[in-house]
Formats: sequence, C-alpha cells, structure tokens
Amino acid sequence: MTSNDGLSGHVDRRTFLSALVATVPAGIVRPEIQESAIPIIDTHIHLFDQTRPQGAPYAGGRPPGSTAPTLPSYPPRYRALARPLGIVGAIAVEASPWVEDNLWVLQVAQTDTMVVGVIGNLEPDKPEFAEYLDRYRKNSLFLGIRYGNLWGRDLTKQAENAGFLAGVKRLADAGLVFETANPRIALLEAIVRLTDKVPDVRVVLDHMPGLIPAAGEQVAYERLLAELGKRPRIFCKLSSVVRRIDGEVSFDVAAYRGRLDRLVETFGDDRVIFGSDWPNSDSVAPPDQILAVVKQYVAGKPAAFQEKYFWRNSIPAYRWVRRAPDQPQS
Repeated sequence: MTSNDGLSGHVDRRTFLSALVATVPAGIVRPEIQESAIPIIDTHIHLFDQTRPQGAPYAGGRPPGSTAPTLPSYPPRYRALARPLGIVGAIAVEASPWVEDNLWVLQVAQTDTMVVGVIGNLEPDKPEFAEYLDRYRKNSLFLGIRYGNLWGRDLTKQAENAGFLAGVKRLADAGLVFETANPRIALLEAIVRLTDKVPDVRVVLDHMPGLIPAAGEQVAYERLLAELGKRPRIFCKLSSVVRRIDGEVSFDVAAYRGRLDRLVETFGDDRVIFGSDWPNSDSVAPPDQILAVVKQYVAGKPAAFQEKYFWRNSIPAYRWVRRAPDQPQS
C-alpha cells in the first residue's frame, strides 16, 4: 500500500471526537451498570478506521446476528462504552501489519487520555527494525510490539532466527514489552525458547483463557504452563474469557472458572492482567457483559487480588504512563 503520515493529513481532534461520540449505538451501555469501586485498566483494545482512503486490514467484530457494517474504532467510542463500567484507561494493541499504522495509532491515541499506551507492530528480524524502534520509542505512549500467530507470521520459526532474537534483545534493552498474538501450544513452546535466549525481555501472553488444548495436547500444555510460570518476566492476560460453548455464548462464570483458576495458579496474583479485546469482542458480547463475567470470577477473591488484576499488574507489565487524574498509580 502507499505510505501515509497519519490520519489522512492533520488530526482534526475537535471534528473527529465530536463526530465519533455520535456513532456509539444507543442502548449498548446498560444504565444499571454501576461504576467499579476499583479502577480498571483495559490492556487490550484495538483502534482502526476502515473508512480511511487506504482502508484498514482489520475492521473489528460484528455483534451476533448483525449484518450491519462495523464502525470505525476510535477512543471516544470506546470511552463512551467503557467509562460507565469503571474503566479509566486502555492500551491499544496493534490491529494492522502496515508499518505506517504505528504512527497513525500513536497520533490517534495522543488525542485522548483514555489511551495510556500503544503496542505497535514491528518485525524484529527486518533490517529497518532498529530505526523504527528508535523512532517510535521516543513517544512515551509506545510500550512495545506484538508478534505471534497473526498476519501470516510464525513465532515458532523466528525463535531460532538470530536476527529476530537480536531485535528482541534490542526491544528488551529499550525497556519495552513483547506481546504475543493468539496462543497455541507451538507458540508457548516458542516463548520458552525465546526467553531462554533473551531472558531480560518482558512478555505478555494474550488471550490465554481462549487456548483450549486438544486432548492430545494436554500434557504439553501443562508442562509449558509449569515452565512459563517459573519465569517472573512473563505476564498472562486473562482476555478472551467469554466464548461460545456448543455454539452458544455462555455468561455462566462456572464455565470458565476452572481454566481461569489454572492460569492464576500458574502465574500468581502478580502476573495476571485484564483485557477486553474490544471491539473484536463484539462478535461475542458487548463490554458490559464480558466485564460482568470477569467480575463474577474475581468477586470471591480478596480486594488486593482484584486491584492487582484490574490495574496494578498492568504497570510492571507495560510500564504505561498515567495521563489523567482518575487513572491509578502505584
């Protein structure tokens, strides 16, 4: 595609903020949902705009049964949904393999303090990686990169690539995080090998509750969890919790408790973090329903655990910077 330098020219904050608030569908946020007593940092949202002249390689999830086009995903739309739920900040995770979209999402994030950080999309084995990394890391919102089972990439092969490992070492030396995409057994094996060779890199494993190993993979899964759990720089994102079971979306927390318990047991109270996966999650349920299930799960746990899960652990995982007075700080 043709390179661009941002939001089709200058970012007109007043114009698109006012316009996009108006695009929030009525009735999505339920009036009975009360703001959380514990502030929440959502570590997994996506920003994109498929209406740009160049389009977008990803355009979000569509609510069950809907045939309507998906809406562009900008911070004001997310804020309108999330703020009534007690979510006070979010980290935007890459939704595009186009290198110029790192700049685009940083420019969009800069317009709204709801976004406390951005996980970009750079390929550590590329010759230009060091140049791009040095450029983007000057922006305090740029927290790291994502790489995994996405955009045709294969972390299992790259974990043996000396050039890729050198790039990950550069990332670690810069104090930035390496986030995975879409866990599989092979990806977990690759993370073990990767962190053997670059032990200083911080890693966030995304969507781990969504990994349902096949019967023949269960032994390998348990072995890998045990190994990953020993590594203090690896964090586990309890995102992609709510899913379809036997073809139907289940909002019964009992359906998810065993898997969540296993992940918390593995990574401990200090290395599990919350993420909604909005708006990809729209294909399953709106944010309030997803958060309601998660809150049911943590309801029986100590307040200290709930604080760690909903915001405290996100700080050592991502090293995001507070941008608004209502955002917590350690």
